[in-house]
Amino acid sequence: MPVDQGPRGGPSARGVWIALLLVLACAAVLLTALPDDREGGVACEARTVSSWAADDKVTEAFARYGDDTARADDWTGGDGTHSVRLPDGRLLWLFSDTFLGQVHAPPNPAGQPHTWRDATTPMVRNSGVVMSRSGTLQNTLPAPLFPDPAPQQWRWPVAAKVEPRSPGSSENVVRVLLWTRATGTGPWIYGVPLATEVATLSLPDLRVEGIVKVSDQQAVPDPDKRVLYGTTTVDDGDWTYVFGGNDGKAAARPASHAYVARVPKGRLAEPGAWRYWDGEGWTESGKPRHVLGDGERKGVGSAFTVVRVKGTYVLFTMAAGTQGLTDVTSYWACSPTGPWHGPAKGFSPPLPKDGSAEQDMAAYNPQAHPALSGNGRLLLSYDVNWLDAAPASAQANVSRNVSLYRPRFVSLRLATAG
Repeated sequence: MPVDQGPRGGPSARGVWIALLLVLACAAVLLTALPDDREGGVACEARTVSSWAADDKVTEAFARYGDDTARADDWTGGDGTHSVRLPDGRLLWLFSDTFLGQVHAPPNPAGQPHTWRDATTPMVRNSGVVMSRSGTLQNTLPAPLFPDPAPQQWRWPVAAKVEPRSPGSSENVVRVLLWTRATGTGPWIYGVPLATEVATLSLPDLRVEGIVKVSDQQAVPDPDKRVLYGTTTVDDGDWTYVFGGNDGKAAARPASHAYVARVPKGRLAEPGAWRYWDGEGWTESGKPRHVLGDGERKGVGSAFTVVRVKGTYVLFTMAAGTQGLTDVTSYWACSPTGPWHGPAKGFSPPLPKDGSAEQDMAAYNPQAHPALSGNGRLLLSYDVNWLDAAPASAQANVSRNVSLYRPRFVSLRLATAG
């Protein structure tokens, strides 16, 4: 039976083939435009931690620097550990709450064999420490590096990147993402979240040139729903993806939610360039939607880190629930917006030897350090603190043994999950 029905106005064989080719071409364009989220594909594969080991080299570098009893105003301990490689090869380390001043050789006043600091040792809200290209910690920048925005408020530095001063410029600067918080009570003992800011540091002298606010959360009435961005960033194509989270009522919610924004590469300090994932697309304003977290078994700690391994995004965080005091776990996805798969089986990095029960200490804030990674391994830091509801008591314990409040490091190897 002939297919050609041209005289009657119906489809001819040639017309059918042309239409089919057009459909196939449109489908190919659409598939190219969509993110590659094929699970198990060549570009993106399920990845998890295959092995890990303590990395004593970097851990001991901070121990030597902090234990130098000749120093009177340098870094002796801190948390919130982040790092960024500078164009001249140096490494800038950024910390949140930081102890300065001098430490004393053991024994401490209790007769224990620990290097210690006086109870009156000053603590600042942030600091920067410079490491040479060879891995030697050289100096502490004048602290606090980022001044308090107002009384009873402070800034914690998180992720940092080297960018052109302006798009197309040959001059580089350092952009540092900051979390602004205010003194709080009850579940907000670590501060009420206020805003995300971006600071610009000049090179090579690392002088703070200015700070801009990119996401003001004070209009959100419930602090538990406020989102601070910058715990980690990942470059992919023309974009820098900036991850963040909410971290309020930990007692009622074992795991927080992760969120993501994106900015054209090189424009972190431009508030108008930021776009936030709302569950369907990237929006300049409106209500952001989380990409990971159910508030119970799945989710992130208040600080987490993300790396991109070939086509796969891998997220490291403390586990949900009580394991969040000891265990690091991971998730993976083919896109920064998910879906995120996990949590994978975690591991428990070693805590300092103190002669006390391990339940008195907690590990937290896992952070990747790509500048010190390579040859198939990923360097991950984690912070350690003393568990005590009374801040004065916690400070006394981390001062009697200064190793209790310093970053420690592990080296990971990732493999395709079977």
